Amino acid sequence: MAVLVTGGAGYIGSHMVWALLDAGETVVVLDRLSTGFRWAVPDEARFYLGDVGDQILLKQIFAENDIDAIFHFAGSIVVPQSVANPLEYYENNTGKTRLLAAAAVEAGIRHFVFSSTAAVYGDQKDDAPVPESVPLNPKNPYGQSKLMSELMLRDAAAAHNFRFVALRYFNVAGADPLGRTGLSTEGATHLIKIACEASLKKRRGVDVYGTDYPTPDGTGIRDYIHVTDLVDAHLKALSYLRRGGEPLIANCGYGRGYSVLEVLEAVKRIGGRRFEIKYGPRRPGDAASVVANATLARRLLEWTPRHDDLDLIVETAIRWERELDNRKPDSLRSIQTRLASARF
Repeated sequence: MAVLVTGGAGYIGSHMVWALLDAGETVVVLDRLSTGFRWAVPDEARFYLGDVGDQILLKQIFAENDIDAIFHFAGSIVVPQSVANPLEYYENNTGKTRLLAAAAVEAGIRHFVFSSTAAVYGDQKDDAPVPESVPLNPKNPYGQSKLMSELMLRDAAAAHNFRFVALRYFNVAGADPLGRTGLSTEGATHLIKIACEASLKKRRGVDVYGTDYPTPDGTGIRDYIHVTDLVDAHLKALSYLRRGGEPLIANCGYGRGYSVLEVLEAVKRIGGRRFEIKYGPRRPGDAASVVANATLARRLLEWTPRHDDLDLIVETAIRWERELDNRKPDSLRSIQTRLASARF
């Protein structure tokens, strides 16, 4: 049996591929390489270049590989971009998830793990960690497109021999402690990625959007989860589904948040360099504070995070950013050798 990873050449997807291979799984990757990198996919995984909405290609993949589960990471994730181009997000995130789910049902693939988001919650009334049971109120088309996908998966599971787990990510950051992959996309909008680039003089500084939020220092608060813990939750989700688990939607986060300014101070301290910070108005669609209540994932998926430490997240991100300029297919082995001995 094999596992299909859509978006497996991207940030979280490539970490997932390595984790599956480490667990002894046979892995197939589908990626159109719009934001991912071919070199990010290990040679041990079978790679298909193409779009997740390509029905002919999906049938080929299912015919050539004995797929029993799908991890669906492919999609668009930039909140301001979704506000400017909502129809593109509904097509790429919602429409193509429908096509993939329909193809899976037709092929008899029963297990589906979906990359969702805390953006489905929007603003909440207090600062308490957010459980899955609160009313959903996405503030932007990105969050809405993911919520619509969750609803489609729910209805498909009710009608077919098909089960899914949708994991609502909070803010994913950090890099593989073994140095095999990390966040490599140019122009990425992740705060820790941007700050690491500024620390290494790859960009002039960091823009902070909004200093008048109802938070202790006026900047937005987010729950930052190390990517290694996140992919472990996906492994636990696959095991849960293979044991016969019922459809599940669960949060992935640590249950505490850090403000933008706290993150920037951590990057300055760990990176050992100061950088310019510019302050501007809030961005459309951004919430003041979003922190996870991940009790459900811990209990039902038997998930126990091991990297709940902002300094560790920042340290792995900076290490990866330092190596990224040398990131070429023929340099993979040397990068792994140098970083495998690093202590985290």
